[in-house]
Amino acid sequence: MNFTHEQDETMAIADPGATPHKRFTSLITALSDRKTHLVTGLLGVHADKYLSRHSESFDDYFRSAFEKSNVGLELNMSRNPYALIAQGGYGRGEQCIYSDVDLLFLFAKKVPSTAESLVREIVYPLWDLGIEVGHATRSIEECTTLAESDYEVLTSLLDARFICGFSPLYSQMMEALHGRITRRRPDQIVNLLIDSNRLRHERFGDSAYLLEPNLKEGRGGLRDYHTMLWIARIKSNIKQRRDLEYVGYVSSDEYHEMMRALTFIWRVRNHLHLLCRRKCDQLYLEYQTRLAEAMGFADTDGRLPVESMLGELHHHMEFLKQQHLMFLYDLEQQKKLRRKNSVLKTTDVKGLKFNRGMLNFESAEHILNDPLLLFKIFLESTTKKAPLNPEAKRLVSDFAYLVDDEFRAHPEVTRMFEQILLKPAPNFNALNQMLHTGLLVKYIPEFEKAVNRIQFDQYHLYPVVRHLLYAVRMVKQLGSRSHPNQDPFLRNIYKSLKNKRVLLWATLLHDIGKAVPAAGHSKRGALTAEDILIAKGLKKNEIETVSFLIHEHLLLIKTATRRDINDEETCVSVARTVKTLERLKMLYLLSVADAMATGPKAWNDWTSSLLKSLFIKIIKILEKGELAARWAVAATEKKKIKLLESAQSPEARKQIEALLGIMSPRYLIYTAERRIPRHVELFQRLGQQGFVWEIDKSNDAARRTVTICAKDRPGLISKIAGVFTLDNIYILDVQIYTWRNNVAVDIFEVRTPPDSIREDEKWAKAESDLRRALSGELDLGKALQHKKSEYRSIREHTSDRPQQVFIDNEISSFYTIVEVVAWDVPGLLYDITNALFTCGLDVWVAKIATKVDQVMDVFYVRDVDGQKADSPEQMAAIKSAIEEVINEN
Repeated sequence: MNFTHEQDETMAIADPGATPHKRFTSLITALSDRKTHLVTGLLGVHADKYLSRHSESFDDYFRSAFEKSNVGLELNMSRNPYALIAQGGYGRGEQCIYSDVDLLFLFAKKVPSTAESLVREIVYPLWDLGIEVGHATRSIEECTTLAESDYEVLTSLLDARFICGFSPLYSQMMEALHGRITRRRPDQIVNLLIDSNRLRHERFGDSAYLLEPNLKEGRGGLRDYHTMLWIARIKSNIKQRRDLEYVGYVSSDEYHEMMRALTFIWRVRNHLHLLCRRKCDQLYLEYQTRLAEAMGFADTDGRLPVESMLGELHHHMEFLKQQHLMFLYDLEQQKKLRRKNSVLKTTDVKGLKFNRGMLNFESAEHILNDPLLLFKIFLESTTKKAPLNPEAKRLVSDFAYLVDDEFRAHPEVTRMFEQILLKPAPNFNALNQMLHTGLLVKYIPEFEKAVNRIQFDQYHLYPVVRHLLYAVRMVKQLGSRSHPNQDPFLRNIYKSLKNKRVLLWATLLHDIGKAVPAAGHSKRGALTAEDILIAKGLKKNEIETVSFLIHEHLLLIKTATRRDINDEETCVSVARTVKTLERLKMLYLLSVADAMATGPKAWNDWTSSLLKSLFIKIIKILEKGELAARWAVAATEKKKIKLLESAQSPEARKQIEALLGIMSPRYLIYTAERRIPRHVELFQRLGQQGFVWEIDKSNDAARRTVTICAKDRPGLISKIAGVFTLDNIYILDVQIYTWRNNVAVDIFEVRTPPDSIREDEKWAKAESDLRRALSGELDLGKALQHKKSEYRSIREHTSDRPQQVFIDNEISSFYTIVEVVAWDVPGLLYDITNALFTCGLDVWVAKIATKVDQVMDVFYVRDVDGQKADSPEQMAAIKSAIEEVINEN
């Protein structure tokens, strides 16, 4: 449609003095009312229809504003035509509630100076309404020149759509774009888009597995769909998304599945915008429960609404991720077909064939004649590193009913499945494809209830079965030389295993017990796995090992993060449970893969370091029977000799001898030799001060070691914890030592403050706050109340899991162990340590482990007489005091 300003000249003359805002008041009111009406009806409208109707509401505003524009009359359409063009998501007709409106004022020739007035007249009223409008004012020549050097400009123009003005301009711009850029060097541009996509995935991660997925930028997010659309526009000049099917980029089934995925993600995104009252693409934990309820999810089969919502979201994002990978794979195969002397993939498996580099069945009859083809095609997919084509996936789904008990128990099926487990996993993971087609659930029916089950109250915040497949992938990557982040230490352990099949079966099934939403999933899963593997014909000793690994798969990670791994009894207890070196190696690799597959909340440098240290200590016990009691004496004497040898003079030697006499045995045993001289220097600096400290930045970029030397006093640890909380310093671990001269040497492992540029300022403030807290000038309890009140508004909308206190006097001969599971609120560590102080207890070791929005804090304590708090009265008082403070939070 070709609009001209002459159509509205009478209206403009009738009220020449009216300001743009006044003349556009009715338009803005109409737009606002329409947006409100659309949002009100959002629950009853398909997300794609909402997006298109929302886009149309802006189209109508811009067309009406164009007609009413006084500035437009001055621009002289006949001499320098112009048009309004929608770009980006608005151009695609996919305008979410608070997404930016991307608008281009396009001129045929040079942009006139009065164009800025046109922008103010049309765009400013939208800003007053709180609508973010991203606008550009360019000529056709400027558009094509910028698009040649800036791929973001290019992609926004690829999505361009004419709104109003001089319509031939739009056609001229698109022709210039294709003639000068996309038709001349399509492969170069496509490669640029693919590289950009890869970098984006590295930055935002795999949304199908992340704790807080990015709905737009992460792998499996909307940008993967956008990339497919842009490449198809470049290669085939498609006009709308349905052309992806018509031109042959996706099958009819894939297109409809893609639309179901997109519609759901759009729906989630719109509701997220509503909750945040702004543009937001990161599905933060604090919004997830409320969002599920707003979308109408209900409790189903023991699952919370949020678990159902996240399960469906991860399913759809996984589909988009796989579709994007298939799309890129097909592009690569097309390139190979155009190359001379290129070697195309072939197969020797009877009943299978390759189509354009993708596997398919010769015919449906071949499957009926040989049902084992259902597994042969996935084994061949893994061997040849090639995906199944859409027709093959459909046939697998259609004929999955052939997988019955006899089929599952067939030795050849077990052999093929174990080969799939063992082979390296390419981008097109055969296990993922088996899951998506329904074959994996047919083969292991026990997976059915776990496919979309999300343990919202644990580390695993995505479907259980997807976590299991990801963990299998992690185990294989640990043993791979080619993986970029491969650790030689882990690779050598994997390589030394005598039976890798057992480890991979255990990894695949380690959380199978979570199919039932009840406590004790490890024990339940071990029994379930035994039944599965007996039916599949594994040997008795293999089944016993798998069962053990599943039953104890949390043993190492819990011990490393919740117990003092320097305690002799801790390591001996684990060694007695594990018994053999081979089992320890498998359990260690399973623990690493499980944590890595869970995400950064469960796996980071600190967790890795703790787990590795525990593993090495247990190896020593299993290999040599080397208990700490024998090792401790030799290690202590060695440290003493080294310290004395470092003395520069007889006087210095006497001072060191005196200090060695007041250092506690526990301190000398467990403190690294390199650290003791630094602690001596801190003690010498202490003098009459309340404390001195040292910040060690040498470990890694993610954490700091804070060593505090202070005159010991009641509640010291509590005050330090309170100050760190006040200054947003997150504590990972605490080792507490008290020398015989009543000097405390407390070592805190903490996360590095987020603003690295101002880190020194952060530490200076924390030091000042600690001095004020120790002197009584700073009331920590009052100062922390504000932080707690801020957090409560977030916590109200997350899970309602119980808070618990456990007291253990069995594990350690010397300490009472207090475990606290509570909401991760600011000041929690301060509150708990303060409660322990009021109970007359000294904290000797503190372990802090975060479980999503809860923490598991573990404290090794003794009373003021150095004894365990093991009387019923003491235990009851401790539990009551801690429960009181955590319930107040």
